Amino acid sequence: MNYCFLDSPIGRLRLVSDGEKLLRIEFPQFHQGDGEPAQDPVLASCARQLAEYFRGERQHFDLPLGAQGTHFQHSVWAALARIPHGETRSYRDIAQAIGKPSAVRAVGSANGRNPLPIVVPCHRVIGADGSLTGFAGGLQAKTCLLQLEGVLP
Repeated sequence: MNYCFLDSPIGRLRLVSDGEKLLRIEFPQFHQGDGEPAQDPVLASCARQLAEYFRGERQHFDLPLGAQGTHFQHSVWAALARIPHGETRSYRDIAQAIGKPSAVRAVGSANGRNPLPIVVPCHRVIGADGSLTGFAGGLQAKTCLLQLEGVLP
């Protein structure tokens, strides 16, 4: 495992790669101890694209992703990736999008286990009543991301 750090408006992020695919984006409180700092093309591309996103110059990411998860989690993460920049969806919307309308809580759980926040935009999922709900980086980071995308003032 390789990793590098990226300072961002929502705090220092740890980007983790296996040298071929991006595996995780971690917030400071969740940094795991495996791997070693490295320069690899996946990490360099991810850091560049995230910096562009934070400057408002990028709305979509083009990275090789290698998130580990169940088939259900991958279906949720794929639905998250289809939420357009500047828009939000509810957990119920995602459950319906994957053809499992009664799996709202399971969708919430899969959303919370997304190992690639920002790139796979779990921050764009909000409560059915429009309220901001949990986010691995904290609600302040989620608010910042949604403001950056023009969803919140």
